Amino acid sequence: MSEEQSSPPGRKDDSAPLGEARREGSDMQASIDPVKRARFYTTEDGQIGSEWADSVGALNEPVRDVRSVAPVPFKRSILDHGKAFLKRHEKKLWWLHSVYALCLGMSVVFFAQRGFERARILSVSVGAAWLLVVLFFRVFAKDRPINASEIAAKKPNLRFYAMTYALKNLYQGMLFFLVPFYFKASTYDSPNFYFVVVLGAFAILSTLDIVFDRFVMRFRTLASFFHGLTLFACLNLVVPALFPNTRTLVAVLAAAGLSVLSFFTLHLRWQWLKKPPVVALLVAAMGGVVFGVYAARAYLPPVPMYVSHAAVGPAVREDGHLTMEVSSLDVKALQRLVAVTDITLPGGKGDRLVHVWKKNGETVFRSVEETSRVPGASDGVRLRSTLSKVPEHPVGQWTVDVETDDGQLVGRTRFVVVD
Repeated sequence: MSEEQSSPPGRKDDSAPLGEARREGSDMQASIDPVKRARFYTTEDGQIGSEWADSVGALNEPVRDVRSVAPVPFKRSILDHGKAFLKRHEKKLWWLHSVYALCLGMSVVFFAQRGFERARILSVSVGAAWLLVVLFFRVFAKDRPINASEIAAKKPNLRFYAMTYALKNLYQGMLFFLVPFYFKASTYDSPNFYFVVVLGAFAILSTLDIVFDRFVMRFRTLASFFHGLTLFACLNLVVPALFPNTRTLVAVLAAAGLSVLSFFTLHLRWQWLKKPPVVALLVAAMGGVVFGVYAARAYLPPVPMYVSHAAVGPAVREDGHLTMEVSSLDVKALQRLVAVTDITLPGGKGDRLVHVWKKNGETVFRSVEETSRVPGASDGVRLRSTLSKVPEHPVGQWTVDVETDDGQLVGRTRFVVVD
């Protein structure tokens, strides 16, 4: 009978089956390096919970009260739909608003046609625009221009757009109110018509929200020029409205000086005015601009006065009107030709007027108001004159201009002399 050998205590039996050793090794490895896995479940009260399993075996344990829940689709609110719509059609809506602003501006044009006395309202708009522009540059002042990439990347600023929107509405009201007065006081084939074109361009520009917000108001110099010229045009009309019978040249020079002062308020701090060099610079700038405006007075319409009717003809009726109005005549009829012009003066009589006869742009004869003024115009002045002497070669293009004594063109009539 073979003798059985016992294993020492604490040692494994070498004769143990191989499979049992492998299972024991697997359990030991699982306890040393457990696999972390998540398990999600839903409780009876509808709450979703989770827990970590420390071993593979734990994942196989049954979980009570587990049920699958279908994913809930995201439902956008009305506000979300509105934001998405505005984001998707942002530029189209801005252009649509520009069309609306243009139509609103045209209504202001019709309002301006109702009378010059409404020009006094401009004084309120001018003051509001000046204060708002000063406040705008104190809050959003930029010393350098912003390029296109920065404009595209810049986030909308509610205060910025609120202030520019208020400014645009003020500019639109002022500019569209001004255009009819300057248009009537200008002459389309003379230098003073260019100023009307600039005002019209400014009026349209003030309705283009995207251009005005992203370019005009992003550049301090450009915005200052826009504001300064608009303010000058307004003051040129406001001065005779507040102070009737003011000489046109005086109103122009006063408007120029005040515009320079307003321009400086956008760029200078109030405490700088205590420094003598700054005051000297301000005075020099005002003097230079006033002198420049005086030199360029021929390019400025003499608002608010304008020629309501002008014509030439061979004879005058008893009521002061011409028997017939002609645009072409023979050389022999030139000696008897009479020019009659009616000038409307909404701002009162502050200027002396002159009839200037010109042939091919060269002055032939001047008739001052003292000798040419005749009764007949109920709301202004009527001038009537004839040539004192026919030139040696009269054939050509002729005009009879109405000018102020300071050289500003009020209006003209044209005719042709043929052989």
